[in-house]
Amino acid sequence: MEQMGEMELYCQETLTQEQIVDIKETMRAKALAKKRAKTGFRLLTNIVVALIILLPLLYAVSIAFMPSGELFTTELNLFPKNPTLDNFKNAITQVPLMRFILNSFIIASCITVGQIISCSLAAFAFSFLEFKGKGILFMIVMATMMVPGEATIISNYLTVGKLGLLDTYPVLIVPYLTSAMGIFLFRQFYMTFPKSLYESAKLDGCSNLTFIIKILLPLTKPAIGAMAVYTFINAWNLYMWPLLVTGSESMRTVQIGISMLNSVDSQSITLMIAGVVMIIIPSIAIFVVGQKQLIRGLFSGAVKG
Repeated sequence: MEQMGEMELYCQETLTQEQIVDIKETMRAKALAKKRAKTGFRLLTNIVVALIILLPLLYAVSIAFMPSGELFTTELNLFPKNPTLDNFKNAITQVPLMRFILNSFIIASCITVGQIISCSLAAFAFSFLEFKGKGILFMIVMATMMVPGEATIISNYLTVGKLGLLDTYPVLIVPYLTSAMGIFLFRQFYMTFPKSLYESAKLDGCSNLTFIIKILLPLTKPAIGAMAVYTFINAWNLYMWPLLVTGSESMRTVQIGISMLNSVDSQSITLMIAGVVMIIIPSIAIFVVGQKQLIRGLFSGAVKG
């Protein structure tokens, strides 16, 4: 009798353990389903928001392939019924668009390289070197960020005009070879490095320039990537200064050249949109390729340690 009672008690305990396991599996399945539902909802929300944000760009691409006769109708044509490449061909033949793209690429590349070099050198001085008035000088550099470009554009124009640099590549490149934002970005990144790194290099006979090239720059690739993407896109989109200091078509940039496609006829709208689609491809490609470096570089110096 005692053995039978023990067997019944063991069966009850075993059954209870199985029930507990079933309950745990059920709860785990519900939690997994809830997590998947949340993930699916977030993904769907992101897709909807992305489509809303990208709708103007997608519609511009649609217009670029659309004949002008389909654009100016009483019907809402979101997609071209008869896609054509004539808008792109006419945009290239009516104005020297490829020349404009080449000019903008040369200018943006030189400005990007120049800002990386100048800003990294200035940030090194503000981070590792000790000299009188360093804090005040850095405050003055940062204060220039509050001065709008429109406030100095006339004086800059008069200066380059007296130097005889109008309608040349130097006048489009030299004024943008440094920036306070770049100095601040590199300085914040350099501040995360211990001073002992610089002191050890000096004890080993390393010069300042050698320390920057062989030690500092290889460690600051995220900041360099962020600076390169940010500077290239800004330089590619320059409009006011190139419009003011250039007069010939051979020196025009893409932002000015696109406006030359605009005329009184309705066909100019599709031509101009086709040109816009062509010139935004490089900036979008640069952003897509370097977006991780941009985000990593902007946040890498935010936390010290």
